Amino acid sequence: MTAQDSMWQGRRVLVTGGASFIGSNLVDALVGRGAEVTVVDDLTSGKRENIATHLDAGRVEFVNADLREQDVAHEVIRGSETVFHLAADHGGRGYVELHQAACAGNLMLDGIVFDACRRTGVEKVIFASSGCVYPNHLQTRPSEVVYLTEDIVGPPYDCDNTYGWAKLMGEMTLKAMAADYGLRSASCRYFTVYGPRGCENHAVIAMIARAFIEQDPFVVWGTGEQIRNWTYVSDIVEGTILAAEHIDDGTAINLGTMERVRVIDAVREVCDYTGFSPKLAFEPDMPTGPLNRVADNSLAAQLLSWKPQVPFREGLHRTIDWYFANKDRAEVRKDFETHLTER
Repeated sequence: MTAQDSMWQGRRVLVTGGASFIGSNLVDALVGRGAEVTVVDDLTSGKRENIATHLDAGRVEFVNADLREQDVAHEVIRGSETVFHLAADHGGRGYVELHQAACAGNLMLDGIVFDACRRTGVEKVIFASSGCVYPNHLQTRPSEVVYLTEDIVGPPYDCDNTYGWAKLMGEMTLKAMAADYGLRSASCRYFTVYGPRGCENHAVIAMIARAFIEQDPFVVWGTGEQIRNWTYVSDIVEGTILAAEHIDDGTAINLGTMERVRVIDAVREVCDYTGFSPKLAFEPDMPTGPLNRVADNSLAAQLLSWKPQVPFREGLHRTIDWYFANKDRAEVRKDFETHLTER
């Protein structure tokens, strides 16, 4: 056991949204380090099956509850030493653009959780923020090589939809609470996470699903020229835990690979790996988000000694293998179009 792992041994940890895609992978890592983990999730997007092995073995306590109910938040959070706050009203690009009011509800959720953490004596809060906090006007030209550094969020502020604004307000709130109340905290800006347990409302899983159900023509939202830096979930989890270990003052830090990948190139790799050769149908009027979003991860390297370990091509192949081994074609076909724009 490493020195870092030993600090988690027996530590009382709460993971909000811990039955979700990223949350459940984080739970796996914390349990592996010996933490005493409680998960709170209302299961609107999380799945109990994601943490079932831990529940069956008695390694994790699960609370099915809505943290927006303030009494619930105080009761669930009380006794925790570290809180990883991943719970949010969120989804993929289709969801965050078409459900603005729902995503704005994260302002209330985050405020309630942070206040409960302060009042119940939580030692540290780690907040799952997002690349959506970065100014839209800096992400409009795919031909430019742009890497987003933490200091360019603003002012002027220009976040990506109400989801991005809520994440920015969460970061600012934690930074202020660290200064005013001494609440130790860190914010992790996640960039386009993918991997096992991901949902079809996110781009990589949607691409894989289209190949899985043999959609022909294969639909691509946008022109395909959009640039992303898809980051494998195990790298995100490792960076999140390192942020909890090394950051106390509410600093926000990018967690993302610096690989610049065009959507069309990701589509082609999915098709090549799965042996599927469809026609491609581009839909430029569908939600695509910023055209050029890639993190600069040098601050994470400096403060956390963190760097991504899984190249996109390798992670994509792992994710395809997981998806094809665990999904049923009839079930995917039935719900696929709904998943693209819902939680």
